[in-house]
Amino acid sequence: MALLGLLISEGGASGYTLAKSFSGSIDHVWKAGHSQIYPELVKMVEAGLVDVDEEHRPRGAKHYTATEEGRAALERWLLEVEPNRTVRNEIALRSFLMSLLTPEQALRLLEREREHYRRRAERLAELRNALAEEPGRGFGYFSAELGFRISTAIHEWAEWAREETEKREEENSPD
Repeated sequence: MALLGLLISEGGASGYTLAKSFSGSIDHVWKAGHSQIYPELVKMVEAGLVDVDEEHRPRGAKHYTATEEGRAALERWLLEVEPNRTVRNEIALRSFLMSLLTPEQALRLLEREREHYRRRAERLAELRNALAEEPGRGFGYFSAELGFRISTAIHEWAEWAREETEKREEENSPD
């Protein structure tokens, strides 16, 4: 669905162009490389979700466009299919297991996460602000805002957890 949505947003594109666009946009929330994109395009053509045009293209490039059936499938998926809300988050798992570390190790881990998510929130804020200037808020605007808010929340959590760890270390240290 990510690839179909990108294809619809682009108004049609080659597999190479889609892979480059994917890595610069949807890649922030859903990873897929060239080795996944090309076979998926073939499957979507076979399913009637995408048309392919190979005529008059340089070096045999294929140009893909979404069909009406493809647009309807994306709309159904967005509006009718319940998303998988299963949480598999390594940061959450590490936070669960962090008490197994020494306070010094936990502080290093928390500082690394705090800094990572601070930088990520800054990048996503820049992206969101750039997309806000585009007509219709730009493809990916709402996702950039969601990513910014999630990154900010994790940054704030890491700061809080760092302070809590330091406080507990002080309480447990012999004077």
